[in-house]
Amino acid sequence: MTAIYSLFNPSKVIGGAGSLSQIADVIKGYNATNVVLITDEGVFKAGLINNPKQLLEQAGIGVHIISNVPPEPPISAVNEIFEQSVKCNAEAVIGLGGGSAMDTAKLVALMLNNKDIALTEVTSGTKKFVHRSLPTLMIPTTSGTGSEATQNSIVLDTERELKIGVVDEKLVASAVILDAELTLSLPKHITANTGIDALCHAIECYISKKSSPFSEMFALKAVELITKNIRTAFNHGTDIQARENMLLGSFLGGACIATSSTVAVHALSYPLGGKYHIPHGLSNAILLPDVMKFNLPVCEEKFANVAFAMGLDVQGLTLRQAAEKMIDELYALIRDLEIKCDLTAVGINEDVLDELSEAALSVKRLLDNNPKPMNKDDIKTIYRKLIA
Repeated sequence: MTAIYSLFNPSKVIGGAGSLSQIADVIKGYNATNVVLITDEGVFKAGLINNPKQLLEQAGIGVHIISNVPPEPPISAVNEIFEQSVKCNAEAVIGLGGGSAMDTAKLVALMLNNKDIALTEVTSGTKKFVHRSLPTLMIPTTSGTGSEATQNSIVLDTERELKIGVVDEKLVASAVILDAELTLSLPKHITANTGIDALCHAIECYISKKSSPFSEMFALKAVELITKNIRTAFNHGTDIQARENMLLGSFLGGACIATSSTVAVHALSYPLGGKYHIPHGLSNAILLPDVMKFNLPVCEEKFANVAFAMGLDVQGLTLRQAAEKMIDELYALIRDLEIKCDLTAVGINEDVLDELSEAALSVKRLLDNNPKPMNKDDIKTIYRKLIA
């Protein structure tokens, strides 16, 4: 556990089914009369922006919709959406959707108050944003990324074929609405992938070298909520209680990131998304069990605690046995949620493992927090299991 720790949280979090009804009150609290709502094409086509748009307009608030956030957005796409947002003269920014939409919205809101600083200067590490962002409201429509709770935004650096995490406390959302009704139409595969992504956040932050009393508290509750509800949400998508518990678990997973850090799962995941465009949640899901198995020798007690939070029967077991039972449950979850990824179909084979491992090894920000040191050969061994 770190000697000094901190926590960045949204100023206001509104939860519960139907809580979207509070959207206009939140925006009026910022004295904003003109907002830009940033989302993606899938959310837009599903009609999920219709109700919030109507609620805002009925309250006399002008709404500009930008609906072209791509999956795993590259820096160029974020810059393009920023340029569109400049023309809107917005006084607040709303991000509605999954991680890509919310990450983009948080960055755009910050860029609007730092127009003299290029995003590429920030991602390259040569500059940092200086001024606070415009007020932001994040409304997740998936239960996985936890972006609504974090000071992180992930963008794709196409030149380096790697995802870059922009980490800045000024990225923390001003407010969050957690309305599970927005997640009822999530397809099964997205429910599975994003749900395991949220579980990754909780477990990784719990075992991270940067873990803190905050992350430990949030993580175990997140594990409980996610593992006890994800199968129901997957098999019975309209179960509002399961969806609400998943959404809260995802938020708490994001809160873990806001005080701790993810570790090797995310480090190995970034190159899979950066070069091979495997969705972030999916790449995390397929990596989680094997990375935790690698960490087992130094995490027996914490893994035993995770097993207990999962509701597994660990009475009478040694710490090692309980920890192994936790890992077995991770493999079982992946099977039950039908999570599969044919890496060879996207060009990942033995010939590229060396290059892939080098890319993962460069994600020092996360690997340095892994509880067990991981070298290039270790990384290659884990990747090799996924193509076996």
